[in-house]
Amino acid sequence: MARQNIRVMLVDDHALVRSAIRQAIAGPDLEVVAEAASAEDAIRLAPEVRPDVLLLDIDMPGMTGLGLLRELQPRLPETKIVMLTV
Repeated sequence: MARQNIRVMLVDDHALVRSAIRQAIAGPDLEVVAEAASAEDAIRLAPEVRPDVLLLDIDMPGMTGLGLLRELQPRLPETKIVMLTV
């Protein structure tokens, strides 16, 4: 049986940071399925793509990563959430 890729969504307000993370996690078992530049975009997009892992920035303008965590965790209980800051 073939292994499925781990589906990852990146959420950070800086495109350069998202690009660096994308390059850092590149591998045969990981697939970046979506990116969002804001918590509001992530709230709209994450339920559509249903990632296995959500990598999100803690410090973003508007809704913070903690606010996003509180919003998405009940909606996507199977998604693992990793918070980071640069």
